[in-house]
Amino acid sequence: MAITILRMEAILIGTAQDAGVPQVGCYCANCARARADARFRQYAVALCLLDRASQSYWLIDATPDFREQLHLMHDLAPNCALRGIFLTHGHIGHYTGLMHIGKESMNARELPVYGTSSICSFLRNNGPWSLLVDNGNVRLCELQPDQAISLGEMTVTPIPVPHRGEFTDTMAYALRGPNLSLLYCPDIDRWEQWQHDIREVVERTDVSLLDGSFFSGNELPGRDMSKIPHPQVTDTVSRLHGVKNRVYFIHFNHSNPLLNPDSPERHWLHAQSFLVGEQGMRWEL
Repeated sequence: MAITILRMEAILIGTAQDAGVPQVGCYCANCARARADARFRQYAVALCLLDRASQSYWLIDATPDFREQLHLMHDLAPNCALRGIFLTHGHIGHYTGLMHIGKESMNARELPVYGTSSICSFLRNNGPWSLLVDNGNVRLCELQPDQAISLGEMTVTPIPVPHRGEFTDTMAYALRGPNLSLLYCPDIDRWEQWQHDIREVVERTDVSLLDGSFFSGNELPGRDMSKIPHPQVTDTVSRLHGVKNRVYFIHFNHSNPLLNPDSPERHWLHAQSFLVGEQGMRWEL
């Protein structure tokens, strides 16, 4: 089947929580399935912004699966080059792929890495990431929360969200192109802790990619899920019941039953008119 060539698009190039699927040391049903069949393996969540007119693309988040995700982009857009990386925050699934940019690997020159002052300070002042700055592999570009920057015909706006801040603050990103608006929010502690009303945000956004780490409160036996800082999918669905714009869940923990295409939970989610983010999904911007 021929692949439709879109000039400007957002491409989902990973869907899993930081540690991917299968997760190291885990032999649950989802991880066992992924080890037995590569079709069920999931890279850590990341989004690509592709502009074929300028032969450029940008990543939102540099994951532990950075090598494979760049290879995916080479297959999809062999004439386009990586022009920069936007970071959401300082947890392992979202920035540690930067290790492949250094002299031991790509040895990039002045690759723009975008983040808030908190993220840039963390990279500048902590090894081994500081070597990327000292060696000129990356050029840190500080973003101001809620202030858009332009990438050709699209804008990218970092939006602060509440999430565990051991090292850095956390951003979601609002994207706007000529044809579509998209929200990328892979991590948040609780919707009620956010300064924005999630329903209002989704209703004015064409496509929303939201934190779907855990489906419900009984997913991790022996753990108090109320103390794990992610909204449960069932709660998000309840808050957004009846919205008309498209909502996809992403950032799945390896335990999440939504990873199983035949699970009752996935059938239930689709019946509520919500969707599961799948690697390779594309939206024309």
